[in-house]
Amino acid sequence: MNNTNPTDPFSCDDPSVVSYRYFAVFWGCVVTIIGTVGNIMTILAFASDPRLRTRFNVLIINLAAADLLYCTILQPISVDSYLHLRWRSGQLWCKLFGLLLFLSNSISIITLCLVAVSRYVLVARRAVFDRVFSNLGLFLLLLSTWILGLASFAPVWSLYVFVPQVCTCSFDRSKGHPYITTLLFSYFFLGLGCVGVFYMLIYRRVKTASKALLRYRIRRRTSRRNPFTTGQATDDSGVESTMNQSCSGEISSQADTAQNKDEVKSSQSAQHTDAPNHNPTSKSIVPKSFSTTPATSDHTKSSGDDGEFKRVTRMCLTVFLCFVCCFVPFILLNIAEKHIHAPRVLHMFCANLTWLNSCINPVLYAVMNRQFRQAYHLLLSRAATPFTRLWAQCRAQRSRLS
Repeated sequence: MNNTNPTDPFSCDDPSVVSYRYFAVFWGCVVTIIGTVGNIMTILAFASDPRLRTRFNVLIINLAAADLLYCTILQPISVDSYLHLRWRSGQLWCKLFGLLLFLSNSISIITLCLVAVSRYVLVARRAVFDRVFSNLGLFLLLLSTWILGLASFAPVWSLYVFVPQVCTCSFDRSKGHPYITTLLFSYFFLGLGCVGVFYMLIYRRVKTASKALLRYRIRRRTSRRNPFTTGQATDDSGVESTMNQSCSGEISSQADTAQNKDEVKSSQSAQHTDAPNHNPTSKSIVPKSFSTTPATSDHTKSSGDDGEFKRVTRMCLTVFLCFVCCFVPFILLNIAEKHIHAPRVLHMFCANLTWLNSCINPVLYAVMNRQFRQAYHLLLSRAATPFTRLWAQCRAQRSRLS
């Protein structure tokens, strides 16, 4: 039993949470280890693997940096407060903890918004994507996420206090400051709501493009006299970037195939009749490599790009949904707290559920992205190399001694 003075403003001791704290400590340690190692590996994978150094993955690295700030610096302090059921770091660090906590969450939300916007602009307005998400544009966007987050939560420095219900430092809920209410509503409701809207728009675009591609394939089976006449099928989709490349790739591939076949036939006819000047195309014999193989490879590449776009978008949507699932119970409980008095252990459990958000993203990358998975495997192999060599040397020495 913890003997902390119940009148202590930095104490969260309560009979209902004395046993629960051990689960919270264990859970916090797991989050700290997985989150720190996973997010560091994500950053190292981006730096070491050229395939991962894309404009889009820069946003993923910004999200990893925000998560790393929390699980490496803030999470161990939360574990300590739960272990002792008391905040032991002092008033100044309590305020700094609250600021960094909401800074990390705000950067995560803003970055999730940028991820959703970038995916939508990529599929809807590719030219705008190239201008806005250029190297300079990305640098300014990432810098603005940290500046905006700091500018949003720094003005309420005096309102960060220790909250016994969740055994951590946060806003003073009793004061009900209108600025805090507006701020949290803007980030957690409007911000996350906008992310959901953009993913819905992406889904509609992708669905429309898929239907257009299906209509084109049906028309191509029924009529092969003029492959260029079916090219307008992709215009109905309204997709001007990645998702319409499959349709246009098939059209151009079929056109190139037909043209190359005609050239090959003309060349063979000219050679057979020994009349090189009989047909203008007979002056240049078409190699075999210019037959249907390039067309097929172009179609395969465009189809692969479409599949990669869908897989990456699905991964981003999963990251967003996990973020929402981690925070929704805590938000709903705080809203309902005005009408009901929930037990302290329930407040702590919902708060501890939000910890999962800072460590789950690297796991999702490893499961849903083949390039990240390969980069993680390579990093782990390199890290394990000294230990495997040492183990091999020990076994060799034991074999010589025996």
